[in-house]
Amino acid sequence: MKSSDPVRRLADELANKLRLYVVTDRTWLGERCLAEQVEEVLSAGGSFLQLREKEMSSAEMMPLAAQLKSVAAKYQIPFIINDDLSVALAVDADGVHIGQSDGDVVNTRHQIGPNKLLGVSVQTVEQAIKAEDEGADYLGVGAIFPTGSKADADAVALDTLKAICEAVRIPVVAIGGIGLTNMDRLKGSGICGVAVISAIFAEADISTATSKLKLKAMEVFG
Repeated sequence: MKSSDPVRRLADELANKLRLYVVTDRTWLGERCLAEQVEEVLSAGGSFLQLREKEMSSAEMMPLAAQLKSVAAKYQIPFIINDDLSVALAVDADGVHIGQSDGDVVNTRHQIGPNKLLGVSVQTVEQAIKAEDEGADYLGVGAIFPTGSKADADAVALDTLKAICEAVRIPVVAIGGIGLTNMDRLKGSGICGVAVISAIFAEADISTATSKLKLKAMEVFG
């Protein structure tokens, strides 16, 4: 039965798209093109895409963002830019994701408008409630497990993750060291999906890795 609450209904629709949230990383590219890798991942089940390239300038990121937007559109997958609001606006991305030190949620929402997606990284219940109140559409929480993709990320306890999910109405995804071997530990936490980087891009066969992760996410989170 569909919810009669429009806020809840929109959150549920977004939650389905967030099941396997793919975050880019060029570390493991080798001789390959990132757009080719991303297309392979999305065709194998990636359901949400974030361009995260901390070492690139906005000017360098612009053509890459335009490429990935085109790939994501082909698969009807939401495409988000990490941190860089100027790039997100320039390529007309589906939204932007910001951290606690990357910008003000209210100001970011004002700049992207009401129809773009806004994700916010949080680590506490207080941050989560504040982000939701200020206009976030979804939250990213982590690092849940140790990760090499974001060496400076502080750990978030599973109890805290669950408390965050209970405190907000918007969807929550977990990030940080998540893969096939530990995803079951997140069952019952309240999250709608997982964000992954190395669990896909560090694998020799990224298509198979993506397919297995998507099936596992569907099994664990419904």
